[in-house]
Amino acid sequence: MCGIVGYFGNKDSVPILINGLKRLEYRGYDSAGLAVMGDDQIHFLKKAGKVSVLEREVDDHVLHGSIGMAHTRWATHGEPNDINAHPHLDQEGNIALVHNGIIENYNALKQVLEKEGVTFQSETDSEVLVQLISKIYYKDGLSFPEAVQAALQEVVGAYGIVVMCKDEPDLMVAARYGSPLVLGVGEGEYFIASDASPIIEHTRSVVYLDEGEMVVLKNDGYTISQIKDKKVVYKDISIIEHDLEAIEKGNFPHFMLKEIHEQVNTITDTMRGRLQVDEGTAFLGGLSDFMPRIEHAKQYYITACGTSWHAGLIGKYLLEEFAGIPVHVEYASEFRYRRTIIDKDTVVIAISQSGETADTLAAIKKAKSQGALTLGICNVVGSSIARNTDCGVYTHAGPEIGVASTKAFTAQVTVLSMLALLLGRKKDLSKQHGIKLATAMANIGKDVETILSDTYDIETIAEEHMQVGNFLYLGRGVNFPVALEGALKLKEISYIHAEGYPAAEMKHGPIALIDDNMPVVFIAPHDKTYDKVLSNIEEVHARKGRIIILTDKKSKDLEKLSDYIIKIPQCHPRVFPILASIPLQLLAYHLAVLRGCNVDMPRNLAKSVTVE
Repeated sequence: MCGIVGYFGNKDSVPILINGLKRLEYRGYDSAGLAVMGDDQIHFLKKAGKVSVLEREVDDHVLHGSIGMAHTRWATHGEPNDINAHPHLDQEGNIALVHNGIIENYNALKQVLEKEGVTFQSETDSEVLVQLISKIYYKDGLSFPEAVQAALQEVVGAYGIVVMCKDEPDLMVAARYGSPLVLGVGEGEYFIASDASPIIEHTRSVVYLDEGEMVVLKNDGYTISQIKDKKVVYKDISIIEHDLEAIEKGNFPHFMLKEIHEQVNTITDTMRGRLQVDEGTAFLGGLSDFMPRIEHAKQYYITACGTSWHAGLIGKYLLEEFAGIPVHVEYASEFRYRRTIIDKDTVVIAISQSGETADTLAAIKKAKSQGALTLGICNVVGSSIARNTDCGVYTHAGPEIGVASTKAFTAQVTVLSMLALLLGRKKDLSKQHGIKLATAMANIGKDVETILSDTYDIETIAEEHMQVGNFLYLGRGVNFPVALEGALKLKEISYIHAEGYPAAEMKHGPIALIDDNMPVVFIAPHDKTYDKVLSNIEEVHARKGRIIILTDKKSKDLEKLSDYIIKIPQCHPRVFPILASIPLQLLAYHLAVLRGCNVDMPRNLAKSVTVE
């Protein structure tokens, strides 16, 4: 969602802040702003629109200061405009704040403050917090950090904040509850950010703030404490493993295309040291201490959002087939609010690229409160989900900058495939069958390379369909979630309406939409579902729909019925979903480019949804 950058040191903060905002653009936003401490005053600029708009404004003003903060806003309360952009200042102009999250009780707090004479300039919940801090600071005679802490104890909701005060210009305060913050530790300087991307070019040493923690930055160091009781917390410094190149586009026109191509390596990296081909199994070290409980669980729940939910659906098919354990897959936003029948014999698997998804974090807390074992699958070391689950497995996809997830999705499916293989081998899956699947998985990198080496057919399909308004994606069994994911990618970045369905369900409604203007993408591997999918293709052909077939082997039947065929390498049927996802990512990408869409930052979307 929103992005935060803060700098505390001896350098001019303005270029650091602007460049940091550019690093955070991938998160999605509609306005940007910054504030710096200079000449014993807080100077600020904020504008609706892109960071480039703010940068031009900054160039027209003389802004300097070695302490500063910046923000990209994704609107929740109040429309995207200059006034609602961050930073927000108190009515005296003495305290500045940037905020990610939602203050749920902002309206009640605002009414109290208005009765006490506070005048508000914006429609945001965030301004309420800075005015509250100001009221406490000037009324109660507390130090600035104490005033921030006192204000946060009155707040209900989620926040990641950075705040500074002109009356105490040699310190900066940051705090988090439900919205991530990372502290970068440099040589005589500190950085605060929503994630590590703005920090990595300055330092690799970071401290991840945990829920309910506050950090005070001073010239002689930093102090982390708990918001609720002021108890000082001592935390280890972590080292960022990826380098700056990982968050830059290189020679690719878009991050999304770069990340699609990186799947040649990221899928293999996720399996490295884990897949044991000769034994037909996998070793997942992050689960070792909990394997007896995982193995003997009576049921699994998989909870996630968006693309990660689609990965979870594929995981359900694999786990039930190989491990023979019932698996429920539920959106985290639904899981957290309804009655769920879970207990100590339940394993709850939470999947998230960022490891910060608000609904998924809430689902984990609920699961733990009911005695379930929680298992995290995420891509970001040190993320909230990684720290709050009992055990877990990291994907090794590297930083994913494009808002539409690609390499993170295939890495998640790869982890779930290894988990299913591991549990299957502990149960009834024979070594022979395990070796066949493990061998196929070991070859995925080469198969992805083959797909990416020739994308002419995909680009042709995109060129001939760039003006259509709807797509239908159909698959059966483990490839039904692939259809859902293909449709989601198209919606996300090309703004073409698309739906994914189980192929057999087409007759129960969607078939009414079929005409000669409706492209229908069939996922048709030559497995046990092939004959049934072929019958569904016949039904669309009879109604003159445009038929696009994604398959692992061309046949006369498919060539006769199709308008277009996308062929991928022949593979194990349980590896097929990973390989089939990549042409669908490319189709969505090329359609979006041809339609002039902002591929990496599609409208209204954010990379990491850290508020409910």
